[in-house]
Amino acid sequence: MLDSWSITAAIVAVLVIAYYQLIWKYKYFERIGIPYYSSMPLLGSFWEAVIQRDNFADISRKIYNSYPDVKYLGMYDTTTPVLMIRDTELIKAISVKHFEQFPDHRSFQNEATDPLFAKNLFALRGDRWREIRNLLSPAFTSSKMKSMFILMRDCAKEYGDYFASLTGDESTIELKDTFTRYTNDVIATCAFGVEVNSMKDRKNKFYVYGREGTTFGSWASIKFFITRVLPVSVCTLLRVRLIRKEISDFFIDLVSETIKTREEKGIVRPDMIQLMMESKGKLGSGREMSMIDICAQAFVFFFGGFESTSTLMCFAAYEIAVNDDIQRRLQNEIDQVLEDRDGEVTYGAINEMKFLDAIIYEALRMYPVVVATDRICTKPFELPPNRPGEKPHLLKEGDNVWFPIYGIQRDPQFYPEPDKFDPDRFLNDTKQMINSGLFLTFGMGPRMCIGNRFAMLETKVLLFHLFARCNLVPCSKTTIPMKLNKKGFAMTAENGFWFKIEPRTAKKDGAEKIAVPGTTMLIDKIPDRYPDN
Repeated sequence: MLDSWSITAAIVAVLVIAYYQLIWKYKYFERIGIPYYSSMPLLGSFWEAVIQRDNFADISRKIYNSYPDVKYLGMYDTTTPVLMIRDTELIKAISVKHFEQFPDHRSFQNEATDPLFAKNLFALRGDRWREIRNLLSPAFTSSKMKSMFILMRDCAKEYGDYFASLTGDESTIELKDTFTRYTNDVIATCAFGVEVNSMKDRKNKFYVYGREGTTFGSWASIKFFITRVLPVSVCTLLRVRLIRKEISDFFIDLVSETIKTREEKGIVRPDMIQLMMESKGKLGSGREMSMIDICAQAFVFFFGGFESTSTLMCFAAYEIAVNDDIQRRLQNEIDQVLEDRDGEVTYGAINEMKFLDAIIYEALRMYPVVVATDRICTKPFELPPNRPGEKPHLLKEGDNVWFPIYGIQRDPQFYPEPDKFDPDRFLNDTKQMINSGLFLTFGMGPRMCIGNRFAMLETKVLLFHLFARCNLVPCSKTTIPMKLNKKGFAMTAENGFWFKIEPRTAKKDGAEKIAVPGTTMLIDKIPDRYPDN
């Protein structure tokens, strides 16, 4: 039996070895001669965000700006050394030209505890990722988007009616809650084929479970941090889950019952579930999609469409509301569309609204929901010299690289006055700007976000119906300028998105007649609340 001295000595020895290992690991970039951003053992370079002293977006910008003369620099994602790639041409090369050497994201979930995360398209690797990506791509063609537009439009009309009906104290609202209810209802019908109305049935399970499963507050962020520090095997042993089993079971049961009902009754809908049902026999022997596979793809679609898209809507609406001239210009464009089309908006018309597009792209530039994205090197790859006169650096299999989306999109070298909301940046040649490597919100190359067209359309439809019916006005609870929240790693406003809703009223003289969106009733047309318009 060991005496107390032996036990103490053993504990001290373990602590010394652990400390040595940590210090050695955090000297990695110093040993290979690459400049690096400071870090804290276990917590990494984002330690200030972990202890909620700062937000992830601003820290990533600090790291990006810490060495402005280099193509790449070192940092630590908890205990993992990562190269942040600053050079936009190098990012394009890695994402597109040399994609075969960087095809995957880092994996930190496991199928045993978090199957909905571990088996979705974002987490999949290699051939399995290619199979599922190719299978799902037809869900986002123009014809499918046109079909889903009808569902979105009907949903957005109801929300436009709701906003226009608000009076008195009720007209001062926090937008995030309402926008997430809209995205919930749209995703429910477009991806799952389920009809819900989250404004009337405010505690429906689809919304309640969806909100919990996609909102990363303080506790969820801690669990996420644990999954990045500890090996997958340890997380499995400790049963660390990002999503409660009850929530996973709800979505799995929902999809299972939906598929069963459709097969029994011969129901066909233009949604993602239908597409995956029709995949049987297309992937080859032993590679068919299981029920968990189908649920995982539907859930990641829900995850992106529910939380990320509602956040985009909030930031876009915020900037429209605090910039009167932008709100005027947008409403003029909306009014013109309604006047030209007898009070209705079509799929073609909304996709021709250049200023609305520009507003959303500028919101995506300033407030990318994901502040950085990653790639894992799967084959040796030589990076160019970091500075003139230096040697190239060889990346090895398993090395991590990061693309600093937020840092690049707030860099004055690429975007003059980067902290100013200026939609005109995207008015002239939007496609060239997006393909330049300077706009990375949706990613780049084959790993680019598959649902970006859906997110854009969902956002445009909601903003159209909101600003066709209402003005959005700052109130006493509106924080100007914007302050980002320091709790959790998701980008959002520190004090929420509070505004006053004012229904648009008619001019006394010279009013034109147009139809209220979604009705046959005629009302007096008014560009907006400003007298000089």
